[in-house]
Amino acid sequence: MTPQEILHNIFGYQHFRGDQEKIIQHVLADGDALVLMPTGGGKSLCYQIPALIRPGVAIVISPLIALMQDQVSALQQFGVRADCLNSSLTYERACQVSTQLRRGELDLLYVAPEKLMTTRFLEFLGTAKIALFAIDEAHCVSQWGHDFRPEYTGLSILQQRFPEIPRIALTATADGPTQRDIITHLGLHNAKTYIAGFNRPNIRYRVVQKQNARNQLLTFLSDEGHYGDAGIIYCLSKKEVDKTAVWFTKQGWQALPYHAGLDKSVRQQNQMRFLREEGLIVVATIAFGMGIDKPNVRFVAHLDLPKSLEAYYQETGRAGRDGLPANAWMAYGLQDVVMLSKLLNKSEADEQHKRIDWHKLQSIWAYCEMTTCRRQALLAYFDDYLPEPCGNCDTCLEPVATWDGTEAAQKALSCVYRTGQRFGVNYLIDVLLGKKTDERVERRGHDRVSTFGIGKELSQGEWYSVFRQLIAKGFLTVDIEGYGSLQLNENSRPLLRGEERVDLRKDILKSQKKPEKSYGRSSRQSFVGNDKILMETLRAKRMELALAQDVVPYRIFHDSTLEDMILQHPRTLNEFARLSGVGGIKLEHYGQIFIDVLDAHALQYGETVPKKATNSVPTPENIDFSDTVETTLQAFNQGQSLEQIAEQRQLKSSTIYGHLSEAIERGHLELHQVIKITDAELHNIEEELLNRPQEEQHTLKSVFDIFEGMYDYNILRCIRANLWRQVKEVPTQYKTN
Repeated sequence: MTPQEILHNIFGYQHFRGDQEKIIQHVLADGDALVLMPTGGGKSLCYQIPALIRPGVAIVISPLIALMQDQVSALQQFGVRADCLNSSLTYERACQVSTQLRRGELDLLYVAPEKLMTTRFLEFLGTAKIALFAIDEAHCVSQWGHDFRPEYTGLSILQQRFPEIPRIALTATADGPTQRDIITHLGLHNAKTYIAGFNRPNIRYRVVQKQNARNQLLTFLSDEGHYGDAGIIYCLSKKEVDKTAVWFTKQGWQALPYHAGLDKSVRQQNQMRFLREEGLIVVATIAFGMGIDKPNVRFVAHLDLPKSLEAYYQETGRAGRDGLPANAWMAYGLQDVVMLSKLLNKSEADEQHKRIDWHKLQSIWAYCEMTTCRRQALLAYFDDYLPEPCGNCDTCLEPVATWDGTEAAQKALSCVYRTGQRFGVNYLIDVLLGKKTDERVERRGHDRVSTFGIGKELSQGEWYSVFRQLIAKGFLTVDIEGYGSLQLNENSRPLLRGEERVDLRKDILKSQKKPEKSYGRSSRQSFVGNDKILMETLRAKRMELALAQDVVPYRIFHDSTLEDMILQHPRTLNEFARLSGVGGIKLEHYGQIFIDVLDAHALQYGETVPKKATNSVPTPENIDFSDTVETTLQAFNQGQSLEQIAEQRQLKSSTIYGHLSEAIERGHLELHQVIKITDAELHNIEEELLNRPQEEQHTLKSVFDIFEGMYDYNILRCIRANLWRQVKEVPTQYKTN
């Protein structure tokens, strides 16, 4: 099969996304590649499709057992011959996989880097037919990165021992230095680099100043309608993880802890519950996350500041992998910087590493304090540029007011100098406000310095904000060895002398009003009445099938596919085959099961169930219009209106539109015969449809939302059908170029 045929027939998608097809063709032509794509961008297909075309077995190097098991489970659901070798397998199971490998019965084999590097395994690979090597989570090779794994640095041996076999390294998180490390350590100097961008437009970023972080988060989640959604909450310490999980449970939310201090069996149980059950929250340290491919995580929250923007991007990227709206919420405070700085100072890393880590900490601190578009700043950190503000972060939605803080900053810096650069923020604020509550002020004579009492125009909270922002902007340094005292640096002098001015943000500690419309509601909450009941019924059937096979539910179908079932109401296997993510094997295994659920729901709630077509799996040879579609088409061609047909046949108008869209797709009707729309409007809608992420290509909700409901689903469905017909009419020889 061609790449396009594999994409459609096995994985159930109509179109490639971004550079996917170019990357696949490059690897098929024996080329090496470095691929940077955002989380959920379809990286895996870039090596999975070549693995199904090239002779031999593809060896996929993956850092975590959970990650490779999840990938293997997903491929097996699509009918792909995939397996893994790792320390979790019993001896008997490992022998079975090895036998399959020797017999050439596998298309993909997932292994850990330490397994790959053993002499015995490398010798075995020398006797096997290898299709390609794929190095997943390639950023783990960089010692500057947040997920450094020493065993990855030895993978250059692949280039030395197997120079003729193509290698593809993939990651969602790599700044410039990390990209250079990947190329150097993996020997990819001649590889072609594909950078698809780091933007995750469906994630809304929001950062707040920490007061009572748990209460702040609870209020936010409640306002956004996240009750019953899957989410991840990150904390800096194991102690805070445990306390937060208990606290949220007491508030009526289902929350489970996850950190390295828990028994391994408890961690595994909590992780599997999160993957398999609906509406669970995991409260975790950074030990949780890599390999978590749950698509419907609706929010990721940080109760403490992450160590770097790389870590923040990686962790927030676990939200909204299905392309639907998701929230990334973070609370921060000066205490976070002090704590992280202490941890950095105590580390056993060399001075070069400490300087780099301190730079990374300053970068995320500045990100928190910024007044301009957060997404632009986040993407710029990875050398990816957004020309216009995103309109989907807190600073875009609620612009931050600024004020000329030059004079206040000069007073603050002068107070640091006059008191000997030996005190922390609280003490300095007491001096500026002229307070003598701290006996040290009088004892040290600081009630007689020129800065004593000169700052009474600002409140204690406002002075705290001034100091916090001066630290974030690099005008003050926190002396960790000096117990958090503040010190001047080379940036302080121009500001003190009046040679430089500084604008500071006006802190808004509490939102003035609740958002008019929540952003992070799950797809099930967008349905009402019978459709909401149907969504829960479909979820229940999915869970039943998943439990029977011991797989996570989203490996059966994503929420977006269930949503599409509700919107399109497929009644035949032909119609079901057009849903998002429905390849040949899934159609064969699950198609009739879910059609039966849809039909039973329709009967129970008074909807007419059309006559079923044959149960055979549709192929180009046996596809034909079902009786119900044929009846609608005949009536329409005889001049009856949509409304007349719907009334006469006692069907919903959306069902009639579904019949006509099928006729459009297959060339029996022209689009203009069904809907009236200007060329300009048609062009705009087609552009949005074509620009949808791969996992949204069969789901119309995001396009519906883009146009704010201006065009109903029936119109969008017909336009999409017309687009699909155009794709099918392209000559085969041009489809995979």
